[in-house]
Amino acid sequence: MSDTAKKTKFDFSLFRKVFRYAKPYRLLFFFSLMLALILGIFTPVRPYLIQVTIDKATGNSKPVPEWLHWFISNQHMNDITKFIVSVTIFQIVFILVETVARFAFTFITSWLGQSVIRDMRVDVYKKIASLNLRQFDRTPIGVLTTRTIDDVERVNDMFSDGFIPILADLLSIIITLFTMLWIDWKLTLACIIPFPLLILATYYFKESVNKSYTRVRNAVAALNAFVQEHISGIAIVQAFAAEDREFAKFKEINHEHRSANIASNYAYSIFFPVVELILALSTGILIWYVSDKRLNVGLYISFTLYLNQIFRPLRVIADKFNTIQMGMIAAERVFKVLENDDHLPESTAHAYNPESVQGKVDFNHIWFAYNQPNYVLKDVDFHVNPGETIALVGHTGSGKTSIISLLNRLYEIQKGSILIDDVNIIDYNLDTLRKNIGIVLQDVFLFSGSILENITLRNTNISREKVIETAKMIGVHHFIMQLPGDYDFKVMERGSSLSLGQRQLISFIRALLYNPAILILDEATSSIDSQSEMLVQQAIDKLISGRTSIVIAHRLSTIRKADKIIVLDKGEIKETGTHNELLARNGFYAKLHQMQFTEQQETVNN
Repeated sequence: MSDTAKKTKFDFSLFRKVFRYAKPYRLLFFFSLMLALILGIFTPVRPYLIQVTIDKATGNSKPVPEWLHWFISNQHMNDITKFIVSVTIFQIVFILVETVARFAFTFITSWLGQSVIRDMRVDVYKKIASLNLRQFDRTPIGVLTTRTIDDVERVNDMFSDGFIPILADLLSIIITLFTMLWIDWKLTLACIIPFPLLILATYYFKESVNKSYTRVRNAVAALNAFVQEHISGIAIVQAFAAEDREFAKFKEINHEHRSANIASNYAYSIFFPVVELILALSTGILIWYVSDKRLNVGLYISFTLYLNQIFRPLRVIADKFNTIQMGMIAAERVFKVLENDDHLPESTAHAYNPESVQGKVDFNHIWFAYNQPNYVLKDVDFHVNPGETIALVGHTGSGKTSIISLLNRLYEIQKGSILIDDVNIIDYNLDTLRKNIGIVLQDVFLFSGSILENITLRNTNISREKVIETAKMIGVHHFIMQLPGDYDFKVMERGSSLSLGQRQLISFIRALLYNPAILILDEATSSIDSQSEMLVQQAIDKLISGRTSIVIAHRLSTIRKADKIIVLDKGEIKETGTHNELLARNGFYAKLHQMQFTEQQETVNN
């Protein structure tokens, strides 16, 4: 997911990948191509009709083309006034038809592009949701947001303002040039003498804008990542009075974004006047040639219009090429996400999918590292029988949270195996595995929405009555009913409208609602006041009875009833036993216990 470097050659393999997404919409694609051809054929018609009309009025007319006889009767052909009126009416009708065709072309290409990016965005989001958590450890969330929203939108521009419109413009230019050659090939060759200058200017413009667009995309990703991260962590920034330092960093990133866009605008500022200059040169040659050869007025006016019809798309065609290039840069970033192999494989039809799970857990000599070779778990080996409660204790960074992350397959292990009911967790259907493991984390995350939606996670199979029943079970129903709207109370982003303790209680209902076979409590009571903790502890005692439970706690007083306590330090198991057994050994656990007891006494004395 690193920044994409500028490519000197067009990547056709990437182009084919993008167009695979258009395959389901091939009818729209071919219809837009047909309209592009029709519009190209339409382009030289009006200037030619103007020439025919002027020639007829001035008496310099050549024979009227046969196709025009289909619309104008012979009687009108011989009467100048009636001829002009007939051609004018025909032009009005023709303009209306052309307008409808152009509307249909614009609408269909936009429809095609939006359909493609809708499917692509769904695939990107689905892929991001399936990535191993290590990807989120390495990649700022703002960067992934840019890939999902902004970069995918740039791919849409390849369809709505890139490939197909360029094809339409090229057809228009080619058909117009052939028409000019058919009318007067010598005059046409004279008029296009400055074209090599235009091609040269277009090439340098394309290269210049391509470089600046690459800078722009990198700057946008950096800006999104910075803003998203710092808005999420604004409380920390303000708490440590770091506003000025972070603002200085933001100004630096924003300055790079500004510089990249100015470089792009500088190229535009040069290119468009150059195109106008070359058009003026071509028009000058046309005037000189017409006056020198004493050609008729109709020919002069029609060729002036033809030149404008050629230069008008040429003014923007280089920009559209850069739209494609920018879309390709964005597409490469998007496909780096889509082709990321560091994700959990989807469950197959043969994946283990039991009707019920007993809750036996075996960690067999587990070695795990977020970034090899720095192992955070080293040869961790322990076993939990169904219905047992074990506790994991140790200093911060000892590996406690890593153990529960591995049990849920949020990360993949490097060595060893984890079994549930004697079946390797990699053989389980992933949904089945995770539905049978209930988790209450120390850092509670709530989404924007109602309390009910946060508890059920929008699972329509869970009734409101079931939620209320579970809330009553742990004594949370009363506090929810006191909120405005009770279970429909709107929770702000990350649950900012609730206290830490209230958020913890809601996440506790969320975990218990699914009646999991294995319950994981990661500092589940750390943010709850003493009164609430008593209620929750009563519910815990009731719910862990007969259920496999893994409890992580810094406060050792909360785990005295555990069947087994596992003491971790720097990713290794130091001791295993009950509370009393470990105290009797006077080892690592006893030192932790004595340390906490001393801290508590000092707190009471103060």
